[in-house]
Amino acid sequence: MRRLATLMCLAVAGCAQAPAIEPMPGPATTATAAAPRPAVVAAIDASALRADLSLFASDAFQGRLAGTPSARRAAEFIAERLTSMGLEPAGDSGFFQRVPLSRQVFAPTTKFLVTSRGRATELELGEDIVPLLRLGEGVPLPKLSADGEIVFAGYAMTSPQLGRDDLKLDLEGKVVVFVGGAPPNADSATRARLEAPEQLGQRMGAILMRGPAAIVIVAAGKLEDDFTALAGEVLHGSLELGATEEEPERVLPMVMFARPRAGSPLLPARWPADDKPQALGRHLTAKITLGCAQAASYNVVATLRGSDPALAHSYVALGAHLDHIGVQRTTGPDSIANGADDDGSGSMGLLAVARALAASPERPRRSLLFVWHTGEEAGMLGSEWFVTHPTVPLDSIVAQLNADMIGRNAPDSLMLVGPRAAPNGQSRVLGAVVDSVNAALARPFTINREWDSPDHPEQIYLRSDHYSYAKRGIPIVFYTTGLHEDYHKVSDEVSKIDFDKLSRVSELIMRSALAVANRSDRPRATR
Repeated sequence: MRRLATLMCLAVAGCAQAPAIEPMPGPATTATAAAPRPAVVAAIDASALRADLSLFASDAFQGRLAGTPSARRAAEFIAERLTSMGLEPAGDSGFFQRVPLSRQVFAPTTKFLVTSRGRATELELGEDIVPLLRLGEGVPLPKLSADGEIVFAGYAMTSPQLGRDDLKLDLEGKVVVFVGGAPPNADSATRARLEAPEQLGQRMGAILMRGPAAIVIVAAGKLEDDFTALAGEVLHGSLELGATEEEPERVLPMVMFARPRAGSPLLPARWPADDKPQALGRHLTAKITLGCAQAASYNVVATLRGSDPALAHSYVALGAHLDHIGVQRTTGPDSIANGADDDGSGSMGLLAVARALAASPERPRRSLLFVWHTGEEAGMLGSEWFVTHPTVPLDSIVAQLNADMIGRNAPDSLMLVGPRAAPNGQSRVLGAVVDSVNAALARPFTINREWDSPDHPEQIYLRSDHYSYAKRGIPIVFYTTGLHEDYHKVSDEVSKIDFDKLSRVSELIMRSALAVANRSDRPRATR
């Protein structure tokens, strides 16, 4: 599951008009759906699921970073399993769909220099500072150079309650540094509100309106993990979809993340004790030079053919992402982010579903389309390529069920996203079908709908591969067991997976897909 690109897109969107953070709405009425006839299917093979995930999330796959040989080995692993099950290939090269990616890398001439009283300090790329080359879909590009005096804008906020008026400085033409977290005197509720993406957007927006030369966000609080993920991207180079083309003009000021480190030349000498807004008497000169290389990457696509001649050419799509974030910079003994939950759990859960259905005595009426997407962590690149270059007609996909991080947290709790968050009620009927399937299970899940809102600060609806389908009007449901302390860390290991829960979520996904596949009509809202 990706976070940072969504966060930055929301932040820049907030520059125009940042939305107020509203309380979560109360429970909404869900559309009703008749309980489906339980399909006759083989059980999820929990032992095979455990064995597959133990291999898929092992060090042998080096964190499955998209565009690397390790991600290709992950795709081959899935294809080998599908071959043994007897599913039909549905890519453009057998089970594989080639996804053309290019990798932008920072050339050695890239420099970040802070000068003070004639002395220059060079900031280390990926260790002290990480620039953002893109800020999200549809957002103007930031510049690749910056030059200006450094001013520290505290937390870039005005709050009489917290005794802050941080933007009273002259910011025009300056390199503006601010801390992206919350002040130490903020209570827990205020801290949670200030760390939401919308609030970061408000602060960036207020600075951009003042004409800065560059913005540097000190990655404190929740942003510290994002800095680590970005640093890993710098190590390997950022991925872009499609052939390299001439870029549009870069018009926004350079935007960078900085490590929250006492003694940094970007911060006051006595920070964090001194967090008052102030000119630092230092100058930043930054220049980025980029190189580019092609990076081979692959979606894995398979079908289970339906039994009804009238419906077999339509599909219920099931998706997960096979990539993770690769090898990380770390001071500990383990540097490989194995992504056992993100999204080893979803990828191997779908493989378990495919295995059970291939062994079942009856086939669904519609066909099932399994897609393991690449490049989700780099910006949902594989799913975006699939919906723009589908290997089956896109309008033949009646629904998409996405599994991302489905193996952790409380045994009976499950989050569903889409039925309420999708616009115009396009996923409402599909959500009702999933609810009825869940209610019919021997041990139903307690559904947490907290994230299923277009206004939730975490914006989970925008953060995984289902969104590529939803943007094209396809009903979606996103299954997840939620975030945890090991998210995007090397500690996301197989030993922490609840395999009983993973098997049960996989069964719910399987039975949900069958319920939709056996319906005569599409699960779409009627007006």
